[in-house]
Amino acid sequence: MVWLVEEAGLHPRTGQATLRVARDLAGRMDYISGTVLYDLDGTAARCALSRATVKRHVGYLRELGALVWVRHGSRRNLRLPGRLYAGTATVYAAAIPYVYDQAHGNRIEGQGFGARVVGVSVPPVHTSAADGSRCRSHEPQSLTARPRKSVAEADEKCRDTPLRHARARTTSRPERSTPRSPLQVAADIRIAAQVRPHVPWTQGEGLRRLAYSLRPLIDQGLAAHDIAAELTSWWVSWRPARPAAYISAQLRNRAAVAPSESLSPEAAHPHTAEPTNNPAWQEWLRQRATATEFREPQRTDHDRRHARLYSWDRWAEIADHYATDPDDALDLYGTRLCGYAAKRASAATGDLIEVKQRRLDTYERLPA
Repeated sequence: MVWLVEEAGLHPRTGQATLRVARDLAGRMDYISGTVLYDLDGTAARCALSRATVKRHVGYLRELGALVWVRHGSRRNLRLPGRLYAGTATVYAAAIPYVYDQAHGNRIEGQGFGARVVGVSVPPVHTSAADGSRCRSHEPQSLTARPRKSVAEADEKCRDTPLRHARARTTSRPERSTPRSPLQVAADIRIAAQVRPHVPWTQGEGLRRLAYSLRPLIDQGLAAHDIAAELTSWWVSWRPARPAAYISAQLRNRAAVAPSESLSPEAAHPHTAEPTNNPAWQEWLRQRATATEFREPQRTDHDRRHARLYSWDRWAEIADHYATDPDDALDLYGTRLCGYAAKRASAATGDLIEVKQRRLDTYERLPA
């Protein structure tokens, strides 16, 4: 710890308080298992430091790699005999950072907390760990650790370097489309916000991802309702886990099957075509015009008022009209008159049945 704190100077905030906390932990450590209890209150009292200071310097020891967590403490009561409450203690383990072994030429076997020194390869190098000017021939040999290099060396014998991989990944990326301005991105998001409520299977996707996947359709000049109609025409009866990725894949597949260059804009995207150019639309307009010519004149409020005032004596006709077309009868005569006509018709039917029954009874009583 003296080498890490004073000689190497690896951490800018360590000092004598850090060494004081480290000595307290070392005095209570079990050197067989290499573990020690945290004992925050006791450490603060013995080192004459506050609890916050002890916590801070223990954090510095962990950042240096001299302490590792073995078990996190908790508020669970261990129910020890003779004590009302005893929480689970935090247990630390002592460790030796790799930079210390590298500076002193120690050969290591194992990994992490279980690593052990198996020998010394070269005499210790008495140079500061913060100083990067260390001779290459005096670097220690390790079975499990490798010296870290921030910059890949341009050596013909070592062609497979991280920098080479990074360049390969950069060059292998597909060329992106023309970058969009913030205003264009905002406009795409607004269109996606209008499309999402009309397409149920896209409602679980974020607006930014959805807007990015809809860019090919937006670039073709389609409005929000046209895009919603296009997505609805796919007849997706399930909910994709990633709707934006599904839309992008479908657009790529459709572009591969039928490239837009070989088709006119109206053929590639029928929603952008003029409705008057559609034969089905023209036929519907012709039929609608023909039906309008022979259609009966529209019913007015005067017709309804006259029928409801002067049709009470024609209840049989109203009942037949109600039985044939109840909606039209209610619109013309109203609820009150239709109910009266239906009641009178029902009563008349009942009277006719009673008369027929009387005639049948009279016929049965006649002598044979």
